Amino acid sequence: MDVSGIVITLVISFLIAALLSPIIIPFLRRLKFGQSIRDEGPKSHQKKSGTPTMGGVMIIIAILVSTILMTARYMSITWETYLLIFVTFSYGLLGFLDDYIKVVMKRNLGLTSKQKLLGQLVIAIIVYVVLKGTAFSTYITIPGTNFGFDIGFVYFLLIIVMLVGGSNAVNLTDGLDGLLAGTAAISFGAFSILAWYQGQFEIAVFSIAVVGAVLGFLVFNAHPAKVFMGDTGSLALGGAIATVAILLKLEILLVIIGGVFVIETLSVIIQVISFKTTGKRVFRMSPLHHHYELVGWSEWRVVVTFWFVGLLFACLGIYIEVWI
Repeated sequence: MDVSGIVITLVISFLIAALLSPIIIPFLRRLKFGQSIRDEGPKSHQKKSGTPTMGGVMIIIAILVSTILMTARYMSITWETYLLIFVTFSYGLLGFLDDYIKVVMKRNLGLTSKQKLLGQLVIAIIVYVVLKGTAFSTYITIPGTNFGFDIGFVYFLLIIVMLVGGSNAVNLTDGLDGLLAGTAAISFGAFSILAWYQGQFEIAVFSIAVVGAVLGFLVFNAHPAKVFMGDTGSLALGGAIATVAILLKLEILLVIIGGVFVIETLSVIIQVISFKTTGKRVFRMSPLHHHYELVGWSEWRVVVTFWFVGLLFACLGIYIEVWI
């Protein structure tokens, strides 16, 4: 497979997402699948109430169709591709159920935290079983060094943490128009480069398909957003990026390339711990992007800044893996 195949994958995925949007958005609007804005959020977000959600369906369709088409066109479809498809679809389905409960059953919090965690755990366990069945290596390497070690059964726990933590971290980042779509495009773009560098072309195709899908979605999700991806999209992207990192044996590097997602998650953890132990908040609101909104930054300024930070993290991750 040459570079032209990667470019074609990007274009096809982008066009599928971009062309589906004008069809699906009015459909979601007719079904009254509008986003409910929580009262605890920034007051400026109340005007977004009713904006169609579940737009992640378009992203997932674009990813799966372009991945299958281009992988079948240029190479045989391997178990790695099937696993990526399974994770993306499964986490997307879990997110869809969460969104459906929110917008149709009018329960703003969607699935309970226990129900969502159970679903995430079940999918993560299936992934581990598949990897164990292929005699997948439990050896991990410290980025930028030749040092590594075999963690054996503990690798099972690492997979659980990466898939559950990754899906939740990406989900937390989905709070402003275009924020997650842009940061996801950057992170998956970095992994597509590293997959190509490793010669794992099927993973490169999948990763670049994600880039095309979220960029196509971004056309309609940029501020002011005409559609939100909802948990349907964010959980699917979170599970997918964790699986890509696992298959590339870049488990630890995910923390760097997905630095924005990590920071967003840490801001929530810090806020909760601080409030429960001292009664005081470190940030005006968490996740961190809301803090900057309340400080006075415009939504677009926050989004672009986070995109730039995400790009720096992605470049750092590529530099560590390729040149150090």
